[in-house]
Amino acid sequence: MDWWLAFAVFLYLISACLLVVEVFVPSGGLIGAASAICLASGIWIFFQHGTTLGWVGIIIAIVMVPAILVIAYKIFPHTRFGKAVSLEPQKREPGEGISDNEDLKSLVGQQGKTLTDLRPVGMCDFSGRRVESVAESGYAEKGKTVKVISVQSTQVTVRVIEQEEE
Repeated sequence: MDWWLAFAVFLYLISACLLVVEVFVPSGGLIGAASAICLASGIWIFFQHGTTLGWVGIIIAIVMVPAILVIAYKIFPHTRFGKAVSLEPQKREPGEGISDNEDLKSLVGQQGKTLTDLRPVGMCDFSGRRVESVAESGYAEKGKTVKVISVQSTQVTVRVIEQEEE
C-alpha cells in the first residue's frame, strides 16, 4: 500500500478523533473545522489515486461521521472519563416538585406570609410550607399577610389581607 494511502487513512482517524472532541469541548467550531479539513484532505488523497478509490473514501466518510457522533453521544457518557466530566441529572425525593391539585386545594382559606414580592408570581409560606403563588391584585410586597382564595390546577391565587382581618 502506498504511503499516501496510509496517510489518507490516518487523516480519517484524526478526523474521527477530532469529531469526538468537538462534541465535548466548546471550541466555537474550530475543532470541527479541523476535523472537516482532515476528512477533506483524506478524500482528496483518495481521489489522487483514482476516481473509484475517491468515491469509496466519500462513502466511508458518509458512514463514518454519523457513526462517530452516535458513539460519542451514546457510549462516551457511560465511560469512566465520561462520567467524570458529565453532569448528573438532579435527583428528587418522592413528594418533591409540583404538588397534586388535591393537596393544594386544602390550602383554600388558609393565611400565610409572602416570602418574596409577588409580581404577580412569587413564594408564600403557609404554616412552614413554601408554595408558589399568584397575587390576585397583580402585586404584593414581601412580608404581607395573604389568604388563599382559589386553586386552579397547580396555580394558587392569593389575596393580600389587612391586619384587621386577622
